[in-house]
Amino acid sequence: MKNTGIEFINKVSDNDSINILNYRNFYNGGGVAAGDINNDGLTDVFFTANQGANKLFLNKGNWNFSDISVSAGFTDKLQFSTGVVMVDINSDGWLDIFVCNAGSMTNHQLRSNQLFINNHDLSFTESAAQYGLADSGYTTQVSFFDYDIDGDLDCFKIDNSPVPVNSIGLLKQRDVPAAKWAVEEYLKGGGDHLYRNDNGHFTEVTQAAGIHGTLMSFGLGVTVGDINNDHYPDVYISNDFFERDYLYINQKNGTFKDELESRVQHISYASMGADIGDINNDGYPEIFTTDMLPAEDYRLKTTLGFYNIDQYRLKERNGFYRQFLQNTLQLNTRDSKFQDIAHYSGVSASDWSWGALIMDADNDGLNDLFICNGIYRDLTNQDFLEFDANLIRETMIATSKKDLTALVNRIPSIGVPNKMFRNLGNLKFADQGMLWGFKENSFSNGAAYADLDNDGDLDIVVNNVNEPAFVFRNNSREQNHNNYIGIYLKGKGANTFAIGSKIIAYSGKQVLSREVMPSRGFQSSVDYKQIIGLGKSMHIDSLLIIWPDLSSSRIENPGMNKLLFFTQPPDGKKIMSEVLPDSKPWLVEVKADFEKHQENEYTDFYYERIIPRMLSQEGPRSAAGDVNGDGLQDVYIGGTTEKQGQLYLQFEDGRFRKSRQPTFEPFADFEDGAVSFFDCDKDNDIDLFISAAGNQATPGSRELQHRLFINDGKGNFKLSANAFPLNKDNIGVIAASDFDDDGDLDLFAGARCISLQYGLTPLSHIYINDGKGIFSDMPADKIEGIHNAGLVTGAVWINLDNEPRKELVIVGEWMPPRVFKYQQKQFVELKTDLSIMFGWWQTVIASDLNADGKDDLVLGNIGENFYLHPDEQSPVKLWISDFDGNGSMDKIVSRTIAGKDKPVFMKKEVQEGLPGLKKQNLRNVDYAMKTIQDLFPDEQLQKAEVKKANYFSSCTAINRGEGKFDIDKLPVMTQLSSVKAAICIDMNADGFKDIVLGGNEFNFQPQLGRLDANQGQILLNDGKGGFSVQESKNPSLRLREMVRDIVSIDGKHNTYLLFLQCNEYPALFKLNR
Repeated sequence: MKNTGIEFINKVSDNDSINILNYRNFYNGGGVAAGDINNDGLTDVFFTANQGANKLFLNKGNWNFSDISVSAGFTDKLQFSTGVVMVDINSDGWLDIFVCNAGSMTNHQLRSNQLFINNHDLSFTESAAQYGLADSGYTTQVSFFDYDIDGDLDCFKIDNSPVPVNSIGLLKQRDVPAAKWAVEEYLKGGGDHLYRNDNGHFTEVTQAAGIHGTLMSFGLGVTVGDINNDHYPDVYISNDFFERDYLYINQKNGTFKDELESRVQHISYASMGADIGDINNDGYPEIFTTDMLPAEDYRLKTTLGFYNIDQYRLKERNGFYRQFLQNTLQLNTRDSKFQDIAHYSGVSASDWSWGALIMDADNDGLNDLFICNGIYRDLTNQDFLEFDANLIRETMIATSKKDLTALVNRIPSIGVPNKMFRNLGNLKFADQGMLWGFKENSFSNGAAYADLDNDGDLDIVVNNVNEPAFVFRNNSREQNHNNYIGIYLKGKGANTFAIGSKIIAYSGKQVLSREVMPSRGFQSSVDYKQIIGLGKSMHIDSLLIIWPDLSSSRIENPGMNKLLFFTQPPDGKKIMSEVLPDSKPWLVEVKADFEKHQENEYTDFYYERIIPRMLSQEGPRSAAGDVNGDGLQDVYIGGTTEKQGQLYLQFEDGRFRKSRQPTFEPFADFEDGAVSFFDCDKDNDIDLFISAAGNQATPGSRELQHRLFINDGKGNFKLSANAFPLNKDNIGVIAASDFDDDGDLDLFAGARCISLQYGLTPLSHIYINDGKGIFSDMPADKIEGIHNAGLVTGAVWINLDNEPRKELVIVGEWMPPRVFKYQQKQFVELKTDLSIMFGWWQTVIASDLNADGKDDLVLGNIGENFYLHPDEQSPVKLWISDFDGNGSMDKIVSRTIAGKDKPVFMKKEVQEGLPGLKKQNLRNVDYAMKTIQDLFPDEQLQKAEVKKANYFSSCTAINRGEGKFDIDKLPVMTQLSSVKAAICIDMNADGFKDIVLGGNEFNFQPQLGRLDANQGQILLNDGKGGFSVQESKNPSLRLREMVRDIVSIDGKHNTYLLFLQCNEYPALFKLNR
């Protein structure tokens, strides 16, 4: 918006004494504070400047602002100002202004933070030292809040440390205060700090309160909110560079505990700004952090480089946790654990992002996301780093770091638009930035929202580098006429603006919450006036205000479309802690003595550089059955090359004890694949089949021989040496059925892969039983389609058409679910409604889900919360050919962008796998423009095998007969990760089959991230084949690892579910019906 009177430019000018090469935060920009400094009911605006004067603009109404900076006491300065917050420090009812400073590496006085006390006459007096707040660190931002609930405001300050950013070995110093580091004195100005308010003077209590005051904190965002709904403020710190973020949970005794690793599964890599707010109106706030991932493919390939697997593991093993280059949106699961849903929600990529604000921009009752974007020079431009960075280093050495200005100008400067993601509900967002007026390319950093014109919607002010500040007027009230309620709180005692208060509006089924916490986003603070959008709701039933001292007020029928003022009562009634209803958990964990599963150290990417995922950690698999005829089901758990598989016998007390089987021991170094108990020789006991798998053994080697162990009826097994042909294929799936009606069980053996040849189609088999447990390979011409079915991950025999003979359903990666029918002594493939759904399918099971007598399917897929989002028009493809003519098959993955096949991985990674591409793609800008068709000649592509995927959702397929299925996506919460294991069982004894799911997948290339949001799920059947996820504040399941299998085990008095986890102990649960 032009002509408002707000004329401000944060001018940043490189020179030889200070520039981006000697001060790495040089382009981080300034902040914005919004608040009513003269109590006239109009919100005023303050900007910080890095190299010029900070500015204060007085709101005179009707979009007319006046620059009162000089008369207010804000004149030219030498300080490099960063963050800002408006806060009433001295409790006189007038907003003061706290300004953060950084910059100078030599003069600590220029880094002293400033506190400007409001004189009530539109002027301010600097008084930071008087209050004990004139700290001279490298401060990014502060947040004022009452952490100890004693009635006054304390201060949390974050600094961006000046120490080198490539020091992985610094982990041991995470809890060493900055002052005790063995570095030069001027470098000790970093670290986070907590100051307790002691009667108006601030005392540092950082170490005593459990805060990391270390120099390895590269703090960019401090965000405060009650994330666990205990009414005490918690703190999220977003850290740049290699240090992980911190999540400080208030212990209610004046201390905090960093619980990030126990509550969050992964985080952003270079976390920038952050905000806390409720995006799904369940009363539990989410956490959003920004990073530097572009959504646009050209920007992605020219400005970024991702960690390789070794770099990722090095950081994780050295205590810096699991970091990925993306924004994260951490969904609060109501037990204050979090699941990142950014890829699912569509907000994972927004370019080089800074301030993040959770706000309801259109007053529809759902909080949207505003993100500031842009860096004045593209410091991560890959061509600059590859071709110009060495020149700069040499010049710095030769000139003693002088004459750098010309070199700085070689770094590209490309603005990008800010983003506004509209909340569509159901955890989905849409990029509405262009439609809503955020069109300008810019270098934006700090931002604040406020209702500047008192019309009932939130406007936005943005601080830009070397460009005029943006003022965005919100026209949503005039255009969509959504209802709202405005609320202004006045606190008691020293907390006059009621910082830390919660406001909860109840309108029909809607529960809308806000928390009064001004410091948000990046280096900025928002207005204290709260605007709650109500959409088309015509009535507010009540408002609940929880004040900072934990007292509460309830207002019935407060009205709407107006601003209400509430004053904290002097003796309010204390809010009661939430009492969880008595609810019986669906599953109760049972202690069991199963051994921990442990994969060996092996990395598929060392041998195949640019495949999307590893296949060497697919276990363990398991099977249950009564091996010794005592009426209790026992269990076999598959082994790895590191640890032999084991048989566990169940006893009447429900405990399981290991049964030594000498016949297993010669195969201790085998990687077990599929596991199945079945009676192969018709002697009325169950025998054990174990396939060989993994992605390590050379094709045809001893380690890929499958094994059949014959049971003597008492649970003692003996190897049947010649039970199977010597195919030695990598078999990951076994499914038994008497498909030829001769009275014995035959086998489908599904091949997972060809070792170290990702994507090439392996050979699957149908093994025909002679009735005595000797199996022969069904001829290839009789199983056409099955023999080369694909990269098989699951199979099941189902009754498709009510005929006695069952059909075979096979699923796998880069393929659709395929259905085969045995007729006239051969298998033929049936065309079904599933035939067009090419997925990365992980499992399939069958059960009658709608009680109509026909088998239906549950199909587990990779899920929708993934880096790649294919659909029918825009598939992901795998191209396989000997592209470089060296005799081995190469693979490259593409995704469809605007109808073109663009490589997924970066130039560096692709050229490591295909060195021949270096000559034609010398620079990243060259590679970024290329399609697959540009990279390879037509004659090579014509020879290539091309696989595709266009459907990543997990779903049910309700069988309507004759190959017809009704496809229903499973509920949203199941789409947030992969579904690798599933079982149908009646959980609530209502006669209908419910579904229990497990999943997660961590073995992708680091660029693709990690699927970890499936911690075990229970889906209840509505009796018609529809399912709902059972959520609870005390969940039955909390499985953080990769669940590979779920097995039902019958005991004497109970039914158990055993969850098999990769690199973890199996988890045994008792059904609690």
